[in-house]
Amino acid sequence: MMEKSPNTAKEDQNWVERLSKSNDFVHEHTSLIEGHPFWLSYYRTLISSDILHKDVLPYLQEQLLLEELKSKIPVQQIIYTKDATEIIQSIMNGYLAIQHDQHDVACLLINIANSKFRDVGMPTMEASAVGPQVGFIEELDTNINLIRKRIPIPELIVTEMKVGELSKTRVAVLYLDGIANPENVNTVIQRIKDVQYDHILDSSYLSSMIEDNSNSLFPQSISTERADRVAAGLTEGKIIIAVDGSPNLVIVPVTIIESFIAMEDYSYSWIIGNFFRILRLIALFISMLASPMYVAIMTYHYELIPARLLETLVGSRASVPFPPFLEAIFLELMIEMVKEAGIRLPLKIGQSLGVVGGIVIGQAVVEAGLTSNVLLILVGLGTLSSYTSPIYKFSNTVRFIKFPVILLSQWFGLFGVFIGFQIFSVHLLRLTSLGRPYISSFPLRLTSIQDLWVRLPFSMQKGNPTNLRPQKKKKSTGKGKNPEPVNDFYE
Repeated sequence: MMEKSPNTAKEDQNWVERLSKSNDFVHEHTSLIEGHPFWLSYYRTLISSDILHKDVLPYLQEQLLLEELKSKIPVQQIIYTKDATEIIQSIMNGYLAIQHDQHDVACLLINIANSKFRDVGMPTMEASAVGPQVGFIEELDTNINLIRKRIPIPELIVTEMKVGELSKTRVAVLYLDGIANPENVNTVIQRIKDVQYDHILDSSYLSSMIEDNSNSLFPQSISTERADRVAAGLTEGKIIIAVDGSPNLVIVPVTIIESFIAMEDYSYSWIIGNFFRILRLIALFISMLASPMYVAIMTYHYELIPARLLETLVGSRASVPFPPFLEAIFLELMIEMVKEAGIRLPLKIGQSLGVVGGIVIGQAVVEAGLTSNVLLILVGLGTLSSYTSPIYKFSNTVRFIKFPVILLSQWFGLFGVFIGFQIFSVHLLRLTSLGRPYISSFPLRLTSIQDLWVRLPFSMQKGNPTNLRPQKKKKSTGKGKNPEPVNDFYE
């Protein structure tokens, strides 16, 4: 056998020298005799020591070559390679590198990564009273497993790639072949490949980088931790983006109305489901307009208030030294600070602050004459309304929108509220999600009436959303009719 030059051997072993700078890297010999095999290289903080001692070390026999050893070790993922870059990347992902001799170029890479993650549990941000209670976790393969259990067909395609110059984060794009529009799929994959960033720690990083308009207040994708929402989106032709280390999966393209659709709506009759869906839409307008309307009317338009109500409003504001604008801004900011503090504090303390603190502070502010009882009620109603959306990111958008509208109402009264409404309407009409219209009412489509703005019975939901341009237009190919109910008169 031809011996390698010293320069070549040194070059081949550069990866060992590079990784040995870290104290948790192990490069050890399995024998006390120098000429005997094998040499093992791994990060002790990334591997499972149980798998190493039970499934690998007992099979390291002197007479076996690496190619023969590959068929003996009872581990699923084993790679034989001479590529130093692949060796380094695999070791960083929890692989064990086995060399027959210390100066060999070839390595056997064995996946013995320590894959301990939290168990699959209930969704924390999208809780529901009825329906499935399964939420994603931070492990990519487990999340894909949850999706495949709900859609067990070979048409479910998973395309994986790595994003992040330093983090090398695994990202998976999921879609249904034959339903999802290939143009949408290619657009998502290309945008992800074009991302140039050092580290991707969560799916929210990626979603903001591939959005059509990153400066918009409105999220052009839905971040969800519910497996049933993801499965439903796939069957309609949507694209799913899953990021390793994130329990939230990204759904694109979407429309604004989908931020008001809760999955438990489908667990009730279509009439009750529509009631809750319309209630959330009404809550959106209440959250955005309650405080601005108060400021506009109390500043410029007293004549719009009925005489009996006017007496109550004047009495409640008699001791308030501030104009309605400062009164509303002060109270809204106070409520936002209480909510933000409740989120940041430990769980048990945060719950106490949110409930008790809000009541005590609100009552103290009214008794001190810093704000009126009526405004406190309106702000409380607007705060409750902002959280009716099942999508938390959209709730944050609704919470923020009211502040510029309050400012416009102070300058121009009700005309300022109208201006603010028109600005956001024009913005929504121009906004797109993956190149598709973000607001589903223009142009008007039949599928918007089937299951978007309202929800019709399942028997009347025949087509997939046309705004996605799906390859499969119909949801079902069945032509049978529902059986007629049995009646006593048939006997």
